[in-house]
Amino acid sequence: MRTLLLALLLAPLTALAQTPSLTLEQLPRPTMPPGERGPVVPAQVERWRQEAKALEYGDGVKRDEVAAAKLYCRAARYGDAEAQYSLGWMLTNARGIQRNDAEAAHMFAAAAEQGMQQAQNMLDSMGGTPLGDPPPCLRPPETDPPVAVAQPPARGAKGLPSATSLWATLPLPERAPPAIVNYVKLLAPEYQLAPALVLAVMAQESNFDPLAESPKKAQGLMQLMPDTAARFRVTRLTDPSQNIRAGMAYLRWLLAYFEGDVMLALAAYNAGERAVDRYLGVPPYAETRLYVRKIMAAVGGQRLHPFDAKAAPASPMLQRVKAAMQAIQSR
Repeated sequence: MRTLLLALLLAPLTALAQTPSLTLEQLPRPTMPPGERGPVVPAQVERWRQEAKALEYGDGVKRDEVAAAKLYCRAARYGDAEAQYSLGWMLTNARGIQRNDAEAAHMFAAAAEQGMQQAQNMLDSMGGTPLGDPPPCLRPPETDPPVAVAQPPARGAKGLPSATSLWATLPLPERAPPAIVNYVKLLAPEYQLAPALVLAVMAQESNFDPLAESPKKAQGLMQLMPDTAARFRVTRLTDPSQNIRAGMAYLRWLLAYFEGDVMLALAAYNAGERAVDRYLGVPPYAETRLYVRKIMAAVGGQRLHPFDAKAAPASPMLQRVKAAMQAIQSR
């Protein structure tokens, strides 16, 4: 009798010991969420992150790490640094999903690039700069328009081609001081830029304050960083004339580098051309995505701008993006 009772008591433990446990490789790997339909606003991105956190920890809902990872992924693509960090942590610690240190490093890098020190600490502990292309959860969302290419001006042409007369009809910022407007109009033909584009960037960057300085030490009307100023031979960042000229030179360079794609040029003006190249489009930074959206709205959504092909070689990223687009269209 005692033997039978002991056997009954030990049966659940024996069965538990015989149940195979999942290895790291057997943990589920969440698939990419479907593409979004229509515009995505910041409030929606924040909701995704909050829902993901509740699912990750079982806060008021049934715990589901895979569903949490998918929502973090969604928010990460639109620049949510907290979601990027959280997904990186899940990937590093195999929290209900397969471990993937390579993807986690990219997640931490994106969050660190937005100023999250905790993410920088994690990235440093993993060896620094991540290798390879960013994972799908950091690629530009489907709601971003595809890369567009303008035609360079004809050889010997000065100013903007007549085909871009739409730029000339765009309203200029109402709060722009007349002296600055006149100076930009005077210089614009020299740099083959539409005054509307230059003034829209200036309005977003400094609100026309020549003494403006950002926490990152960008200065002046065009908010130039010291290294950008040196690149375009500016000796005094606070000199409005030098500042505007250097900002326009940089815009001309970026438009050539991205072959007239205004959205990519704006993203690079804010985040740097290397970030745009690395992420194959507007980087997954909340600030940059908002910056681009505001200026694009100010210029009436004009996606193409003529460019001076001699100002810079084309970005190698453009060929990759075009090839990927052609592959999708040929399916």
